[in-house]
Amino acid sequence: MSSDPLVLPTLAGERITLRAWRTTDVAIVQEASNDQLITALTTVPPTPGEPEALAFIERQHERLRSREAYVFAIADSEDRAIGHIGLFHDGGRWARASIGYWIAPSQRRRGYAVDALTTLTAWAIQLDSLDRVELYVEPCNEGSWRAAERAGYLREGLLRAWERVDGSPRDMYMYARLTDRVQRS
Repeated sequence: MSSDPLVLPTLAGERITLRAWRTTDVAIVQEASNDQLITALTTVPPTPGEPEALAFIERQHERLRSREAYVFAIADSEDRAIGHIGLFHDGGRWARASIGYWIAPSQRRRGYAVDALTTLTAWAIQLDSLDRVELYVEPCNEGSWRAAERAGYLREGLLRAWERVDGSPRDMYMYARLTDRVQRS
């Protein structure tokens, strides 16, 4: 296995671009820090300070250096960051990864999540190292699980008490997409 950092591609969707995080993207991280669900489920800081937002951006670059994940800022047609999406390797011998994403509250309900998820998934399922891509979504997060379904993910089940959020066990829907290679076999 290589120890070289992951190389982050720039991926173009219909209305979005997935690109590297920049220090100029601080404002969107600050906005996301005011969303309790985002801060409970991600590494977005729960305080909107600039140093905390810059630390979040630096963590995304570190994930590439450590080979933990491909992490992208979701940018709109004017190249403004509006959210985040990442492909996280399972870290083991299994040929799967999970995708996590968020859209800033001011940018929701515009189809950005579906576009970003479709774009990243189309790229990910071509990777030789993967057989499947998974998503975990709380049942109450209808916007997120509907985005997953529109992006072609199939709900495989309900994982009871799958993850602790703010100290409480939470159920998660599990969604998955198989790679083209696996589907053909």
